[in-house]
Amino acid sequence: MNKTLLILVSHVSFFISHRLDLAITAKNMGYNVIVAFGELDADIKRLTDRGIDSFHTPIQRGGTNFLKDLKSLYSIWSLFRKVRPDIVHLVTIKPYLYGGIIARLTKVSCVVSAVSGLGSVFIHKDFRSRFLRLLLYPIYRLAFNHFNQRVIVQNKEDAKVLVELGVLNSQKIRLIKGSGARLEEFTQLDEPDGIPVVCFAGRLLYDKGIYDFVAAVKLLKKRGVQARFCLAGDLDIKNPTGLNIEDLNSLREDKNIEVLGFKKNIATLYAKAHIICLPSYREGLPKSLIEAAAASRAIVTTDVPGCRDAIIPNKTGLLVPVKNPGKLADALQWLIEQPQERIAMGKAGRQLAEREFRIEKIIKDHMDVYQDLLANIL
Repeated sequence: MNKTLLILVSHVSFFISHRLDLAITAKNMGYNVIVAFGELDADIKRLTDRGIDSFHTPIQRGGTNFLKDLKSLYSIWSLFRKVRPDIVHLVTIKPYLYGGIIARLTKVSCVVSAVSGLGSVFIHKDFRSRFLRLLLYPIYRLAFNHFNQRVIVQNKEDAKVLVELGVLNSQKIRLIKGSGARLEEFTQLDEPDGIPVVCFAGRLLYDKGIYDFVAAVKLLKKRGVQARFCLAGDLDIKNPTGLNIEDLNSLREDKNIEVLGFKKNIATLYAKAHIICLPSYREGLPKSLIEAAAASRAIVTTDVPGCRDAIIPNKTGLLVPVKNPGKLADALQWLIEQPQERIAMGKAGRQLAEREFRIEKIIKDHMDVYQDLLANIL
C-alpha cells in the first residue's frame, strides 16, 4: 500500500520554490503526496497541474495572536485526523512547532521537522525577542519530542543552538544543505562584458540586510567605484521584517540602485551579473547564494549562520561582519576591481555547487530520511 506523505508549509510560494521538486520525486516513487498551506496564491495551479492534492490550513506566519493560533492548531489537528498521513513533513516555524505537537496528539507515525533558519526571534537581543524565546522553549521541546522524528537543519549553528537550549536531542538531527539548485538551468557561466554588476537577490526584508546594501552602495558611489547595483526581489508584507510599499517606493527613488522587482528566472538574472551580495542577519542556507554558486558568480555575504555555510571563505566568496556597511563596501570594491580573482571565485563556487547543492543530492537526502523513519515502524 502506498504511504501518504503530508507536507505542511506556511506559504504556497515558498513550497513551490523550495520543495516542489521533492514532492514530485516522492509522488513518482509511489508516495501519495498531499500539500497543505497556510497562505495560497496563483502558484497553486502548478500543483494541480502535477496531480498533487492540496488543502488550505489557516496558519498565521508572523506575530502572535492567541485566537488565530488556536484556530491554526485546531485546523492542523482536523487535517491530520482527516488525511491520516504515514509521514508529515513540517516546513517553516509555525508548521513544525504546531504540527509537531499535533502529530504527537494524533499519533502520526513519522515526523520530519524542517528548520529553515531559526528566524528573527533568535537574531534580535531586545526585550521582546528575549521574552518570546523564553515562551518558545517549552513549545520547541513539545514539538521536537516525537518518538520517531528527524529534525532537518540547514547549518550546524542552528543545530548547536537547539541542542544547547535543551529543546532537541542531537540524535534526531539531520544536516541537509538547503533546497538545492537545478544546475542544468545555469548555463551562462562566463561573466558578461561591460561594467561590473552587483546584484542583491532575495525577499525585501530588513533582516536580509537590504539597508546595509543600500548604505554600502552609497559609500561606493562616493568613492567613485565604477559599477552598477541592482536589487531583485519581491515584497513580503506579511513577514514581520518585511518592507512595505512606502519603503519600496523610497528605494525606487534612489538613483544609485536599480530596483528590478521580482524575477522569476534567477539563472537569467545572475547571467547578467558579476557579483551576488546578501548581507543577511541570519539564514538557514539561503537559496539565492546556492544559486549564485550554481551560476559561477562570486559572493559577498555576512559572517552569520547560514550565509557562511553557503560559501568557502576567500575561495568562493568573501565574508564581512554583519550590519557593517563599510566593510561590505570594501569587500564589494575589492571584487569589482579584481576581475581575475572574482572569476576564480565564481568557478570555485560552481564546483562547490556540483558537490554540495545539486537538487538530486538534496532530494535523495530527504528521501533517505523518509525511508529511515518508515523502517522504524515496520
